[in-house]
Amino acid sequence: MNIQTAPADTGAAADDQAILDAIGKWLDQKVAPVAAQMEHDDVYPTALVEDMKELGLFGALIAPEYGGLGLSATTYTRIIARISEEWMSLTGVLNSHLMMALIVQRYGTDAQKTYWLPRFATGELRGGLGLTEPDAGTDLQAVRTTAKRVGDNYVVNGAKMWITNCIEGDVLALLVKTDGNAQPRHHGMSMLIVPKIDPETREPIAGVKVGRKLKKLGYRGVDTGEIAFDDYECSADLCLVGGEEGRGFYMATGGLELGRINIAARGVGIARRALHEAIKYSQVRKTMGKLICEHQAIQLKLGEMAAKTKAAELLVEDAARAFDAGGRVDMEAGMAKWFASETALEVATESMRIHGGNGYSEEYPIERLYRDAPLLCIGEGTNEMQRIIIARQLIARSKA
Repeated sequence: MNIQTAPADTGAAADDQAILDAIGKWLDQKVAPVAAQMEHDDVYPTALVEDMKELGLFGALIAPEYGGLGLSATTYTRIIARISEEWMSLTGVLNSHLMMALIVQRYGTDAQKTYWLPRFATGELRGGLGLTEPDAGTDLQAVRTTAKRVGDNYVVNGAKMWITNCIEGDVLALLVKTDGNAQPRHHGMSMLIVPKIDPETREPIAGVKVGRKLKKLGYRGVDTGEIAFDDYECSADLCLVGGEEGRGFYMATGGLELGRINIAARGVGIARRALHEAIKYSQVRKTMGKLICEHQAIQLKLGEMAAKTKAAELLVEDAARAFDAGGRVDMEAGMAKWFASETALEVATESMRIHGGNGYSEEYPIERLYRDAPLLCIGEGTNEMQRIIIARQLIARSKA
């Protein structure tokens, strides 16, 4: 089941298609038969996560020199969209982990990359990004979790919530305050790689406590929870990303660029599946003596749903290509995230309405898509904030 990339002379396109084919087969054979029941039961997909490890997906964006697949963001977004068509929750297990891994790959010291990335690539250590707190969401500079240098270690105190992979995972990239008096505030923020278990022995580490798994409208199965640190100690050399304090805010926002592209790709997947279900249903359901796809009112809906879904796909591809080219892509990521997530919500809603009463039933997949879609408008920065980011970047890039 493990994905093996083809020799370079066969071309990157062939490699990418082979990966997508393998994932498509896995989704059809393993995920589709169980996704609806596991999602409704809010059961963590342990067996499917093991499959993702075998497929190499936890190393999707990690460089081959560290054991990863080294995929482009363009190919990665296609994978995320395809998985989201079947069960969006699985993408959360992947994306939070890879955001953490890319922070180490982009900003870590050579020793940190050598130590952490091979373990991340295989899924031996899985984790996520610890940013959000009870009083700090979009405003990351408001985080209160602290880390104080004591000799060769950092001592961490504080709590995070709405953290994906904090219960079932092993490690977090944790945004902390290392200087509470710094001005501006973001100059006092740092990023730590914080394991819950000893990577060598897998024994629990003192000072970390996992709280409850949060109940959610949708996006079930994946663990989203609370985690607290009470005089937790970790190695400064191994855990302070980049070996320098005060750079954590930029690392976090850099990671969120990928996260927003991921959210946009999820939106594409949700919209595609919702459109597919609407088209399929409209060709079997009859009213007033004819199929509902023959009613002009339904055709108007389907036409708009299809056009917006395609536009979302193109914005995601544009953002992914910009990410692959390097440099800041907050405007491109913001555009893709805003439009694709709003499209997912709109298309899921219209599809449910096309289904009529059946769209409200758990027997049809549209009710799950309808519940999953709203998260995309909130996660990785609200859509209100995305429009502000887009506008600011437009102004900065178009000086009069």
